[in-house]
Amino acid sequence: MNSLKALIPYLRKYKKKLFTGFIFIILSNSSDALYPLVIGAAIDDLTKGTLTHNLMTYALVGVGVVIIRGIFLFMTRQSVIITSREIENDLRFDFFAHLQKLSKGFYNTRSTGDIMAHATNDISNVRNFVGPGIMYSIQTFTRIVITLFVLFSINPTVTLLALAPLPLITYIVYKVGKLTFSRSLRVYEIFSDLTTKAQEVLSGIRVVKSYVREKNESSEFDKISFDYQKKNLMLAKVQSFSFPMMFLLTSLSVIIVIYFGGIQVMEGKMTLGNISSFLIYLGQLTWPMIAFGWIINLVQRAAPSMQRLMNIINTNPDIADGENTDSSITEKNIEGEIEFKNVSFKYPLAGSFTLKHINLRIRKGSTLGIIGHTGSGKSTLINLIPRIWDVTEGNIFIDGYEIKNIPLKVLRESIGIVPQESFLFSDTIERNIAYSRDTVNESEVNEYSRIAGLYKDVKGFPNEFKTMLGERGITLSGGQKQRTSIARAIYKKPKILILDDSLSAVDTKTEEEILQELKKIMNKRTSIIISHRISSIKNANNIIVMDKGEIREEGTHNELISLGGIYNDIYTKQLLEEEIKDF
Repeated sequence: MNSLKALIPYLRKYKKKLFTGFIFIILSNSSDALYPLVIGAAIDDLTKGTLTHNLMTYALVGVGVVIIRGIFLFMTRQSVIITSREIENDLRFDFFAHLQKLSKGFYNTRSTGDIMAHATNDISNVRNFVGPGIMYSIQTFTRIVITLFVLFSINPTVTLLALAPLPLITYIVYKVGKLTFSRSLRVYEIFSDLTTKAQEVLSGIRVVKSYVREKNESSEFDKISFDYQKKNLMLAKVQSFSFPMMFLLTSLSVIIVIYFGGIQVMEGKMTLGNISSFLIYLGQLTWPMIAFGWIINLVQRAAPSMQRLMNIINTNPDIADGENTDSSITEKNIEGEIEFKNVSFKYPLAGSFTLKHINLRIRKGSTLGIIGHTGSGKSTLINLIPRIWDVTEGNIFIDGYEIKNIPLKVLRESIGIVPQESFLFSDTIERNIAYSRDTVNESEVNEYSRIAGLYKDVKGFPNEFKTMLGERGITLSGGQKQRTSIARAIYKKPKILILDDSLSAVDTKTEEEILQELKKIMNKRTSIIISHRISSIKNANNIIVMDKGEIREEGTHNELISLGGIYNDIYTKQLLEEEIKDF
């Protein structure tokens, strides 16, 4: 339950609206408490034979009380329930905003389905507690207090007898609440698995279809779904037991009132109108008693949900601005000079270093080519520059500033990256290209799409740059997605441009055309090109050859050829492959 204390700042933000809602609850319950008294007075007049004279008065008063109560109830929901939606929105925003601050290491240990379950099911559970839970709690408490005050004023003896079964309701609610809590946890765990499975299969639907594994995936999903159903039924059985028991005990109170109240009437200590009021008040107490159990269930669901949300919100990002961050550094200070000093890197939980003792200087405005066999550490090296990962040992400097001292926002806004796997959003092509800005500059979109070799392809689409892309850009071919990613990177106008094997899906002729166009903008900024093809990097100012996490060779294309080492071997093999293709 301590996890719900995290909601206090959100409740404080809307304290005026909530306080207003509580006032309306009290007014609503107070007006509702008048209704049984009106009915009781009418019945007493009926027994005296004087009702005909006051019939219209009682009818108007009764209708007036109901209307007033309805107005206050409406105002209650307008304040409390709407506030709960605003708190839900704030909580969801804070949760999503924090997710974007978390580093890559966090997402390596969490499935997308699990995070989605938190963002949907858990936040919904918390909202139900903040809205209906708090509202019905206040309603229940105030109604019980007002009703008991009136009942004791009518007849204390009958009131005590009628309330005798109610402690049993409290005991049942307590026992049911404990069972509900434990079974709710199991339901949420299975729901997370179910969401993860659905997300994973839908994301990989092309693989599922190509391997004809639809039946197998449906079978596995059915198993998890059936387990989810069983856990929900176990929870439902507990909840289905509590409500009938509460109705039974409240009905027992009605029988007690009729029996002992009847005796009081015969003895002249109560009237028939008092008995009628008693029965209506007990009926009004039935819902609060049931609502009390429902509120307990809401709390039991909300507490673990809030705990899971706070576990993520309280997770500090591994990579963030620190005490040594210099806020005076802006993008104007970044020109693109990069230096690695004795840098080594090891992935979390990894047994060995991926990069070892890297010493490298990349002059501003120059182009660095990186080549090496798969797994040699090429992508890891460039991921250290924008601090996707932080170095394990050594230091990286940009224009003389240690990158940890540069504000993270400034650092990343100065770098444009085209990753190995091009990720595009389900939006128009132009919005994907202009992703780095809030507005779209159509002339720049056209210009940079030409440079990236995309313009001709897009002009062939019916809606051209307004074409909507499918999930992850599935509408486009692999080469088109890569070229869209290149256009997106250069549209950003970064000081440092990194192409991570981003021309692998295009043919050598198209690659040459794109590289020629890129030269026009690359000569003004520091560029790093990772490639498996010699043709992509042969014109770079400097080339390094990575092998087993170390820089084995460094120099220009001609210098590396003359060494007769790894670079020369790769070059010779690729020449042979080209000759075979031509043949």
